[in-house]
Amino acid sequence: MLRSDFPAQSPPEQSVRPMDDLVSLSQRGDRAAFRQLYQQHSGRVYAVCVRLLADRSKAEDACQEVFVKVWQQLTLFRGDSSFSTWLHSIATRTAIDLWRQDKLLRLATEEMPEIAGEELGQSRELEQLILRLPHQARAVFVLFALEGYQHQEIAELLGIAEGSSKSQYHRARQLLREWLDEN
Repeated sequence: MLRSDFPAQSPPEQSVRPMDDLVSLSQRGDRAAFRQLYQQHSGRVYAVCVRLLADRSKAEDACQEVFVKVWQQLTLFRGDSSFSTWLHSIATRTAIDLWRQDKLLRLATEEMPEIAGEELGQSRELEQLILRLPHQARAVFVLFALEGYQHQEIAELLGIAEGSSKSQYHRARQLLREWLDEN
């Protein structure tokens, strides 16, 4: 499913349904219910992807890939966790997979994309600084500090040692403090 498959608004005859109903209906192939799930969760999925990939275009692609996977795997969702937790897990893994494909885990230097201050707003200074972090430090920082993963989980996701995860997190915090002190 592509973003263009989902209309900007739900048809007037459909009201906002409870999450469990939307998931159940979507599992039975109801595209309108899935459209509502998409509309409710696409912003958060995109935010996770852009933080990990540090590239808006790649994040948009990743977001679309996440929802294609969700549509394909929705029948596997058993409800052991909340739908948003399950979705978040798919989003994180998809972004990390794309990150690996682009060889961003290798600490090769690359120019970070220019981020327009206007788009992020001045209150988003920290977000801009996070995007400046070296690739692996940024991934660990985002996963630990912003997404709530533990270092053991991060190590498994990124294919690094748990100690490396802790070290990269410390490095990220140190760089962020230095940069914030400069401003």
